Amino acid sequence: MSNPLLNEKRLEQAATANDSGWAAPDQSTRQGNTGAVNDGPTTPWVPTGRTMTVAGTASATAVLFLLLLAAAVVGWLGVDAPQGEVYKFPAYAIGGLLVGFALAIFLAFKPHLAKFLAPVYAIAEGLFVGAISKAYETYYDGIVVQAAGATIGVFVVMLAMYSLRIIKVTDRFRRIVIGATMGVALFYGVSLLMSLFGATPPFIQSTSLFGIGFSFLVAGLAAFNLALDFDFIERGSKQGMPESTEWYAAFGLLVTVVWLYLEILRLLSKLRER
Repeated sequence: MSNPLLNEKRLEQAATANDSGWAAPDQSTRQGNTGAVNDGPTTPWVPTGRTMTVAGTASATAVLFLLLLAAAVVGWLGVDAPQGEVYKFPAYAIGGLLVGFALAIFLAFKPHLAKFLAPVYAIAEGLFVGAISKAYETYYDGIVVQAAGATIGVFVVMLAMYSLRIIKVTDRFRRIVIGATMGVALFYGVSLLMSLFGATPPFIQSTSLFGIGFSFLVAGLAAFNLALDFDFIERGSKQGMPESTEWYAAFGLLVTVVWLYLEILRLLSKLRER
């Protein structure tokens, strides 16, 4: 995304850390860097191996989603929920959430390893997504189909709006969305720590209008991160980034879609309670 995972800094790291012979110049020599002062000729980025493409990124994304869905089936089947009540939530689903979180943090600093670790993330996160989806489905019949359909719908709409340039990803737009995303991540982190002491902000799960509004805003923020993902993929392919960047871009897109799905799932559950 040009979310906290996919941004200009990560684009640079993916190039300089790649082993395929990619030659990336200093930041001041990059085309379009109007803030740099350079008295001599610039050195263009010259790829010496296979480069990133939109089609290649789409293929990597498809592989990751297939792995996530396969793992989600396992997570779904691992939830013991007879007679409309969850009696057992699999420990490996929680483990998958923790592993996925750890990998997301690690790949933010080592993007060139995404080809190897992104599939592991997809499997780990899939276990949790499948299990939590079954838990929601147990209490709200049909909610998973609604959430999945809404997620696909938002994805298609955002892709169309980005392609038609109805949504234009400017530097200001990017900064606002990234800042808001970091703020939400910090808030969720603090809330998690508070929950360990039995004090969670009530509106996170509240079915009040404020609680519903909060979930709606967070889901909207996740949707805007999709536009940043598309922008990252487009810029990376145009700049001829190394082929390995496709996996990191696909990983970032997967993170955003999973986040969007979970937020929509939470929002729909609140609406069901009204």
